[in-house]
Amino acid sequence: MKQNLLNEIKERMPSFSKGQKLISVYILENYDKAAYMTAAKLGSIVNVSESTVVRFAIELGFEGYPEFQQSLRELVRTRLTSFQRIEVTNNLIGDGDVLTKVLMADSDKIKHTLDEIDREAFDAAVEKIVGARSIYVLGVRASASLASFLGHSLGMIFDNVKLIQPSSGSEMFEQIMSIGEQDVMIAISFPRYSKKMINAADYAKHRGANVIAVTDSAASPIAAGANQILLARSDMASFVDSLVAPLSIINAIVVAVSRKKQDELTERLRKLEEIWDEYDVYDKNQV
Repeated sequence: MKQNLLNEIKERMPSFSKGQKLISVYILENYDKAAYMTAAKLGSIVNVSESTVVRFAIELGFEGYPEFQQSLRELVRTRLTSFQRIEVTNNLIGDGDVLTKVLMADSDKIKHTLDEIDREAFDAAVEKIVGARSIYVLGVRASASLASFLGHSLGMIFDNVKLIQPSSGSEMFEQIMSIGEQDVMIAISFPRYSKKMINAADYAKHRGANVIAVTDSAASPIAAGANQILLARSDMASFVDSLVAPLSIINAIVVAVSRKKQDELTERLRKLEEIWDEYDVYDKNQV
Protein backbone atom coordinates (compact mmCIF):
# COMPACT_ATOMS: atom_id res chain seq x y z
CA MET A 1 0.00 0.00 0.00
CA LYS A 2 1.21 3.49 -0.81
CA GLN A 3 1.25 5.41 2.45
CA ASN A 4 0.12 8.72 0.92
CA LEU A 5 -1.95 7.60 -2.04
CA LEU A 6 -4.66 10.24 -1.66
CA ASN A 7 -2.08 13.00 -1.22
CA GLU A 8 -0.28 11.83 -4.35
CA ILE A 9 -3.52 11.94 -6.33
CA LYS A 10 -4.18 15.50 -5.11
CA GLU A 11 -0.66 16.67 -5.95
CA ARG A 12 -0.65 15.14 -9.44
CA MET A 13 -4.16 16.27 -10.35
CA PRO A 14 -2.99 19.21 -12.58
CA SER A 15 -0.93 16.85 -14.76
CA PHE A 16 -3.72 14.34 -15.34
CA SER A 17 -5.84 14.09 -18.47
CA LYS A 18 -9.49 15.11 -18.39
CA GLY A 19 -10.62 11.53 -17.81
CA GLN A 20 -8.03 10.93 -15.10
CA LYS A 21 -9.14 14.11 -13.33
CA LEU A 22 -12.72 12.81 -13.25
CA ILE A 23 -11.47 9.56 -11.69
CA SER A 24 -9.32 11.48 -9.19
CA VAL A 25 -12.16 13.70 -7.99
CA TYR A 26 -14.43 10.72 -7.42
CA ILE A 27 -11.78 8.72 -5.56
CA LEU A 28 -10.80 11.63 -3.31
CA GLU A 29 -14.43 12.08 -2.31
CA ASN A 30 -15.51 8.42 -2.31
CA TYR A 31 -12.44 6.22 -1.87
CA ASP A 32 -14.38 3.97 0.53
CA LYS A 33 -16.85 3.15 -2.26
CA ALA A 34 -14.28 3.03 -5.09
CA ALA A 35 -12.26 0.44 -3.16
CA TYR A 36 -14.93 -2.17 -3.86
CA MET A 37 -15.76 -1.28 -7.47
CA THR A 38 -14.50 -3.00 -10.59
CA ALA A 39 -12.63 -0.84 -13.08
CA ALA A 40 -15.65 -1.02 -15.37
CA LYS A 41 -18.04 0.11 -12.62
CA LEU A 42 -15.80 3.02 -11.60
CA GLY A 43 -15.44 4.07 -15.22
CA SER A 44 -19.21 3.95 -15.72
CA ILE A 45 -19.84 6.15 -12.69
CA VAL A 46 -17.41 8.90 -13.77
CA ASN A 47 -18.22 8.46 -17.48
CA VAL A 48 -14.85 7.22 -18.74
CA SER A 49 -13.80 3.90 -20.28
CA GLU A 50 -12.60 0.91 -18.29
CA SER A 51 -9.22 1.17 -20.04
CA THR A 52 -8.88 4.78 -18.82
CA VAL A 53 -9.34 3.58 -15.24
CA VAL A 54 -6.71 0.87 -15.71
CA ARG A 55 -4.25 3.36 -17.24
CA PHE A 56 -4.90 5.70 -14.32
CA ALA A 57 -3.83 2.98 -11.88
CA ILE A 58 -0.69 2.29 -13.90
CA GLU A 59 0.07 6.02 -14.07
CA LEU A 60 0.13 6.01 -10.25
CA GLY A 61 2.78 3.29 -10.25
CA PHE A 62 0.65 0.18 -9.79
CA GLU A 63 0.99 -2.94 -11.92
CA GLY A 64 -2.71 -2.81 -12.68
CA TYR A 65 -6.14 -1.99 -11.32
CA PRO A 66 -6.33 -4.90 -8.80
CA GLU A 67 -3.19 -3.66 -7.01
CA PHE A 68 -4.57 -0.11 -6.97
CA GLN A 69 -7.90 -1.38 -5.63
CA GLN A 70 -6.14 -3.33 -2.86
CA SER A 71 -4.32 -0.17 -1.83
CA LEU A 72 -7.63 1.67 -1.60
CA ARG A 73 -9.09 -1.14 0.52
CA GLU A 74 -6.19 -0.89 2.95
CA LEU A 75 -6.82 2.84 3.19
CA VAL A 76 -10.44 2.13 4.05
CA ARG A 77 -9.45 -0.23 6.85
CA THR A 78 -6.90 2.11 8.39
CA ARG A 79 -8.81 5.38 8.09
CA LEU A 80 -12.49 4.64 8.63
CA THR A 81 -14.07 4.78 12.07
CA SER A 82 -15.96 1.79 13.45
CA PHE A 83 -19.41 3.09 12.52
CA GLN A 84 -18.20 4.02 9.00
CA ARG A 85 -16.97 0.44 8.58
CA ILE A 86 -20.47 -0.88 9.35
CA GLU A 87 -21.96 1.22 6.55
CA VAL A 88 -19.35 0.04 4.03
CA THR A 89 -19.70 -3.65 4.87
CA ASN A 90 -23.50 -3.46 4.92
CA ASN A 91 -23.38 -2.09 1.37
CA LEU A 92 -21.05 -4.90 0.32
CA ILE A 93 -23.05 -7.74 1.85
CA GLY A 94 -26.45 -6.33 0.94
CA ASP A 95 -29.55 -8.30 1.89
CA GLY A 96 -28.27 -11.68 0.73
CA ASP A 97 -27.01 -14.73 2.58
CA VAL A 98 -24.65 -13.26 5.20
CA LEU A 99 -23.28 -16.62 6.33
CA THR A 100 -22.30 -17.73 2.83
CA LYS A 101 -20.82 -14.37 1.84
CA VAL A 102 -18.69 -14.04 4.97
CA LEU A 103 -17.40 -17.63 4.90
CA MET A 104 -16.61 -17.47 1.19
CA ALA A 105 -14.76 -14.19 1.71
CA ASP A 106 -12.76 -15.76 4.56
CA SER A 107 -11.88 -18.74 2.36
CA ASP A 108 -10.67 -16.34 -0.32
CA LYS A 109 -8.42 -14.53 2.18
CA ILE A 110 -6.74 -17.77 3.20
CA LYS A 111 -6.13 -18.66 -0.46
CA HIS A 112 -4.55 -15.28 -1.21
CA THR A 113 -2.45 -15.51 1.96
CA LEU A 114 -1.09 -18.89 0.87
CA ASP A 115 -0.25 -17.52 -2.59
CA GLU A 116 1.50 -14.41 -1.29
CA ILE A 117 3.31 -15.38 1.92
CA ASP A 118 7.12 -15.27 2.01
CA ARG A 119 8.01 -18.91 2.69
CA GLU A 120 11.67 -18.14 3.41
CA ALA A 121 10.58 -15.62 6.05
CA PHE A 122 8.24 -18.23 7.54
CA ASP A 123 11.02 -20.84 7.75
CA ALA A 124 13.43 -18.29 9.24
CA ALA A 125 10.83 -17.25 11.83
CA VAL A 126 10.34 -20.87 12.90
CA GLU A 127 14.10 -21.35 13.32
CA LYS A 128 14.39 -18.16 15.38
CA ILE A 129 11.55 -19.26 17.66
CA VAL A 130 13.08 -22.70 18.20
CA GLY A 131 16.49 -21.20 19.07
CA ALA A 132 15.33 -18.26 21.20
CA ARG A 133 16.30 -17.71 24.82
CA SER A 134 12.88 -16.19 25.46
CA ILE A 135 9.85 -15.84 23.20
CA TYR A 136 7.77 -12.71 23.70
CA VAL A 137 4.29 -12.75 22.16
CA LEU A 138 2.34 -9.52 21.86
CA GLY A 139 -0.94 -8.44 20.30
CA VAL A 140 -3.31 -5.72 21.44
CA ARG A 141 -7.02 -5.06 21.03
CA ALA A 142 -8.49 -7.48 18.44
CA SER A 143 -5.07 -9.06 17.90
CA ALA A 144 -4.80 -9.90 21.61
CA SER A 145 -6.90 -13.02 21.07
CA LEU A 146 -4.47 -14.22 18.40
CA ALA A 147 -1.52 -13.52 20.70
CA SER A 148 -3.21 -15.39 23.54
CA PHE A 149 -3.78 -18.46 21.38
CA LEU A 150 -0.21 -18.42 20.08
CA GLY A 151 1.24 -17.83 23.55
CA HIS A 152 -0.79 -20.70 24.99
CA SER A 153 0.19 -23.06 22.16
CA LEU A 154 3.91 -22.23 22.30
CA GLY A 155 3.73 -22.56 26.09
CA MET A 156 2.85 -26.22 25.58
CA ILE A 157 6.20 -26.64 23.81
CA PHE A 158 8.56 -24.27 25.65
CA ASP A 159 9.11 -22.96 29.18
CA ASN A 160 10.43 -19.63 27.90
CA VAL A 161 7.25 -18.10 26.45
CA LYS A 162 6.15 -14.69 27.73
CA LEU A 163 2.67 -13.58 26.73
CA ILE A 164 2.73 -9.80 27.17
CA GLN A 165 -0.41 -8.38 28.73
CA PRO A 166 -1.49 -5.25 26.83
CA SER A 167 -2.03 -3.12 29.91
CA SER A 168 -0.92 0.50 30.19
CA GLY A 169 2.08 1.56 28.13
CA SER A 170 4.46 1.73 31.09
CA GLU A 171 3.39 -1.66 32.47
CA MET A 172 3.79 -3.27 29.05
CA PHE A 173 7.36 -1.98 28.81
CA GLU A 174 8.07 -3.37 32.27
CA GLN A 175 7.17 -6.80 30.89
CA ILE A 176 9.58 -6.51 27.94
CA MET A 177 12.37 -4.43 29.49
CA SER A 178 14.76 -7.41 29.61
CA ILE A 179 14.35 -8.42 25.97
CA GLY A 180 17.67 -8.73 24.15
CA GLU A 181 19.68 -10.13 21.29
CA GLN A 182 19.00 -13.79 22.06
CA ASP A 183 15.25 -13.28 22.24
CA VAL A 184 12.36 -13.23 19.79
CA MET A 185 9.31 -11.00 19.77
CA ILE A 186 6.29 -12.13 17.77
CA ALA A 187 4.31 -8.96 17.16
CA ILE A 188 0.76 -9.37 15.84
CA SER A 189 -0.92 -6.24 14.49
CA PHE A 190 -3.76 -5.51 12.08
CA PRO A 191 -5.66 -2.29 11.31
CA ARG A 192 -6.45 -0.13 13.04
CA TYR A 193 -2.84 -0.26 14.19
CA SER A 194 -2.19 0.28 17.89
CA LYS A 195 0.50 2.77 18.94
CA LYS A 196 1.32 0.48 21.90
CA MET A 197 2.13 -2.31 19.48
CA ILE A 198 4.30 -0.08 17.28
CA ASN A 199 6.27 1.25 20.27
CA ALA A 200 6.82 -2.23 21.72
CA ALA A 201 8.10 -3.62 18.41
CA ASP A 202 10.41 -0.61 18.01
CA TYR A 203 11.77 -1.16 21.52
CA ALA A 204 12.42 -4.85 20.88
CA LYS A 205 14.24 -4.04 17.64
CA HIS A 206 16.31 -1.35 19.39
CA ARG A 207 17.33 -3.92 22.02
CA GLY A 208 18.58 -6.28 19.30
CA ALA A 209 15.81 -8.87 19.51
CA ASN A 210 14.59 -10.71 16.43
CA VAL A 211 11.16 -9.30 15.58
CA ILE A 212 8.64 -11.43 13.72
CA ALA A 213 5.76 -9.32 12.40
CA VAL A 214 2.45 -11.04 11.71
CA THR A 215 0.52 -8.33 9.92
CA ASP A 216 -1.47 -7.48 6.80
CA SER A 217 0.89 -5.35 4.72
CA ALA A 218 4.56 -4.59 4.14
CA ALA A 219 3.55 -0.99 4.79
CA SER A 220 2.25 -1.87 8.28
CA PRO A 221 3.98 0.21 11.00
CA ILE A 222 5.41 -2.90 12.68
CA ALA A 223 6.81 -4.29 9.42
CA ALA A 224 9.46 -1.60 8.93
CA GLY A 225 11.76 -2.86 11.68
CA ALA A 226 10.86 -6.56 11.55
CA ASN A 227 13.38 -9.28 10.73
CA GLN A 228 10.70 -11.54 9.28
CA ILE A 229 7.36 -10.33 7.94
CA LEU A 230 4.51 -12.83 7.67
CA LEU A 231 1.69 -11.24 5.71
CA ALA A 232 -1.86 -12.49 6.16
CA ARG A 233 -4.85 -11.12 4.29
CA SER A 234 -7.54 -9.59 6.44
CA ASP A 235 -10.43 -7.32 5.65
CA MET A 236 -13.46 -5.75 7.22
CA ALA A 237 -16.20 -8.11 8.34
CA SER A 238 -18.27 -5.21 9.73
CA PHE A 239 -16.84 -3.02 12.53
CA VAL A 240 -14.41 -5.88 13.24
CA ASP A 241 -11.81 -7.47 10.99
CA SER A 242 -11.74 -10.98 9.62
CA LEU A 243 -8.73 -12.66 11.22
CA VAL A 244 -9.07 -16.21 9.90
CA ALA A 245 -5.98 -15.96 7.65
CA PRO A 246 -3.76 -14.62 10.47
CA LEU A 247 -4.98 -17.48 12.67
CA SER A 248 -4.05 -19.95 9.93
CA ILE A 249 -0.53 -18.50 9.85
CA ILE A 250 -0.33 -18.87 13.63
CA ASN A 251 -1.52 -22.48 13.37
CA ALA A 252 1.20 -23.13 10.79
CA ILE A 253 3.84 -21.63 13.10
CA VAL A 254 2.74 -23.88 15.96
CA VAL A 255 2.75 -27.00 13.78
CA ALA A 256 6.17 -26.20 12.25
CA VAL A 257 7.73 -25.46 15.65
CA SER A 258 6.23 -28.59 17.22
CA ARG A 259 7.73 -30.73 14.45
CA LYS A 260 11.14 -29.24 15.18
CA LYS A 261 10.74 -30.11 18.87
CA GLN A 262 8.83 -33.34 18.45
CA ASP A 263 10.79 -35.53 20.88
CA GLU A 264 10.77 -32.96 23.68
CA LEU A 265 7.12 -32.12 23.03
CA THR A 266 6.07 -35.77 23.19
CA GLU A 267 7.67 -36.10 26.62
CA ARG A 268 6.14 -32.82 27.86
CA LEU A 269 2.68 -33.84 26.70
CA ARG A 270 3.03 -37.27 28.34
CA LYS A 271 3.79 -35.57 31.66
CA LEU A 272 0.96 -33.11 31.18
CA GLU A 273 -1.50 -35.90 30.51
CA GLU A 274 -0.46 -37.48 33.82
CA ILE A 275 -1.04 -34.18 35.63
CA TRP A 276 -4.39 -33.64 33.93
CA ASP A 277 -5.47 -37.14 34.93
CA GLU A 278 -4.29 -36.75 38.51
CA TYR A 279 -6.09 -33.46 39.01
CA ASP A 280 -9.16 -34.42 36.99
CA VAL A 281 -8.78 -31.54 34.53
CA TYR A 282 -10.81 -32.97 31.66
CA ASP A 283 -14.15 -34.73 31.59
CA LYS A 284 -13.51 -38.42 30.91
CA ASN A 285 -17.15 -39.29 30.36
CA GLN A 286 -17.40 -37.69 26.95
CA VAL A 287 -19.00 -39.86 24.26
